[in-house]
Amino acid sequence: MTNPVSGVSLAVEEDVPFYLLNGNEEALFEFAWKNQLPLLIKGPTGCGKTRFIRYMANKLNRPLYTVACHDDLTAADLVGRHLIGEGSTYWVDGPLTKAVREGGICYLDEIVEARKDTTVVLHPLSDDRRILPVERTGETLKAPPGFMLVVSYNPGYQNLLKGMKPSTRQRFVSMRFSYPAANREQEIVVAETGIEEYQAKQLVSLARALRALKDHDLEESASTRLLIYTATLIAGGFDPVEACRAALIEPLTDDEETVTALMEVVYATFGQ
Repeated sequence: MTNPVSGVSLAVEEDVPFYLLNGNEEALFEFAWKNQLPLLIKGPTGCGKTRFIRYMANKLNRPLYTVACHDDLTAADLVGRHLIGEGSTYWVDGPLTKAVREGGICYLDEIVEARKDTTVVLHPLSDDRRILPVERTGETLKAPPGFMLVVSYNPGYQNLLKGMKPSTRQRFVSMRFSYPAANREQEIVVAETGIEEYQAKQLVSLARALRALKDHDLEESASTRLLIYTATLIAGGFDPVEACRAALIEPLTDDEETVTALMEVVYATFGQ
């Protein structure tokens, strides 16, 4: 469902999303939740951060409120605002307030994209007070034990203008995500798409070759998400090379010369 305040996704999972554990992330998340610690997850685009949050929300049987942060996100988008309807005004909780009231998980994706004046509202929730002042209604909400604040960002995008302040970062327990080991990434691609194992192995090999070029020619790596998209096309009957172009290479760059160079890697991988 969607929040009428800001169009923010308010997701309560009904089915357990597939997630392959890659370390102690499940134990750390569950410990942080039980001990009322806010959590920061750092990792590249498409490595499974959001999927992991969905998996854990389902495992812990908590409602999940996901906010995709952006430059225009305001504090009211998170907390709530008064709306006008049928000659009167009424209050609508934002996703952060709903999560606090319900003891759910509020997940702020790409937190560094939000304006600094917006993230200030998180401070009293991310220390030992665990409160949310709602100035417009005169309330001060105390977060129940089930509430958890989770934020994430891609460190590769950080710069002087868009970085998380050290004083804010130190309010969180942190974990770092990366792309899975080759054998586990193959297992994920097969499980998600039903593609043949040898094809999944080829795709993972290709992704690793492309990731080696990231610091030289690409702003972002070939993600596990893009591998799944590519495998989905192949499983649907598309030629592997054309599937790679459409779902893996073209999303990585708009530069035609770079696309041509990357397609050479695809041809080498698939023997064409």
